[in-house]
Amino acid sequence: MFRRKGSLIFCGAILFIAWNALLVLFLLGRGPSGQSGEGSRGVVERPTDDLVGEVIRIADAFEMELEKQREILIQVLKHRPLWEQKRGPTVKAPSQPVIPILVIACNRVTIRRCLDKLLEHRPSTELHPIVVSQDCGHAETAEVIRSYGDKITHLKQPDLSDIAVQPEHKKFQGYYKISRHYHWALSQVFQNISYSSVVIVEDDLEVAPDFFEYFRSLLPLLKSDPNLWCVSAWNDNGRDGFVDPGKAELLYRTDFFPGLGWMILRELWEELEPKWPSAFWDDWMRHPEQRRNRACIRPEISRTLTFGRQGVSLGQFYDKYLRYIKLNTEFVPFTKLDLSYLGEQVYREHFEKEVYGAPVVSYEDVKQGQLTGSGPFRLQYSSKDSFKVLAKNLGIMDDLKSGVPRTGYRGVVSFFSRGRRIYLAPPPGWTQYDPTWS
Repeated sequence: MFRRKGSLIFCGAILFIAWNALLVLFLLGRGPSGQSGEGSRGVVERPTDDLVGEVIRIADAFEMELEKQREILIQVLKHRPLWEQKRGPTVKAPSQPVIPILVIACNRVTIRRCLDKLLEHRPSTELHPIVVSQDCGHAETAEVIRSYGDKITHLKQPDLSDIAVQPEHKKFQGYYKISRHYHWALSQVFQNISYSSVVIVEDDLEVAPDFFEYFRSLLPLLKSDPNLWCVSAWNDNGRDGFVDPGKAELLYRTDFFPGLGWMILRELWEELEPKWPSAFWDDWMRHPEQRRNRACIRPEISRTLTFGRQGVSLGQFYDKYLRYIKLNTEFVPFTKLDLSYLGEQVYREHFEKEVYGAPVVSYEDVKQGQLTGSGPFRLQYSSKDSFKVLAKNLGIMDDLKSGVPRTGYRGVVSFFSRGRRIYLAPPPGWTQYDPTWS
């Protein structure tokens, strides 16, 4: 398929150049009023001003189009090594699934920190190709990316134009461009390069030593469980002191889409791509229409850490929460562990038994450290307001998206407090989220 695709692109480029060359030759040989270059008496007539202007206009248009085609051909040539991995019997296919890493980049020269860690911890070039998709056209960032040579593939988003938005959304122009870039970059990975899965990170993320191991171990579960739609490396409440330091191997199902280092399958992209939003793509992913009651896997201790305070969100949550997220430093051999407990039925039954079998405690008991026993303990909320008050006072993230709390599973938020497991939970008998809780 890739050989045919490459041949078609190459032939198309040749035909385009040949056609435009013939057009230019025709125009240069054409006299006024459709006559040949010589008049009836063998005298070459001077072209009219209108004809000269028309030729110049067509030549300018031709030059612009040729430049566009040149850029496309450059992209094709950069894709070519990736296609070569997949085509023809002469290249031995990997015995294990290939999981590419897609790095979304713009204008941060500090992308070097992200790429250095990815390359440091990458166990296999063949199994984990790194594709950097750059928007913004920032020359200094592009130079940093180019400095890695053939260790990575560097793609450039071709459309850098401003996006027409309503006047009240002028300040959100960056969010529109990010959504456009995500759409383009994911289309390249899934449709043009034809990978079957991808892990997406942004240029301000540092990864843990077992980042690749984590995603490799969970790919089979993501493929086999129709009630999962992503795997994330991120715990929104993963600050030091709010996670169990002795449980680096502990994983959860969550109804909240975490992002910040996440894996999806091509089938999901084929579902989402036709309706991809013009802006605010991450909150759009959290709408019930997209989530469709599916869950993600997330870790107790994050496998990514964000170091990008500055961005389109202007550091929202960074100083209060994100800068304190604990990054895992212990390598967990996830591919050798039994992860069957994460299957929906088994997980739900065990989770609900543990949560609603735990003794109910008061906020004062938790806050003042007056709990007796090793836990876990249950702290109950009954409304949107009571959830937000408890979450804020306990130091965990209190915002909800379409009614789902960050890290929540069936309304329950799990976190550590003073060395004990706390479940902030709705009353027994919970059935569904209320989208008005936002």
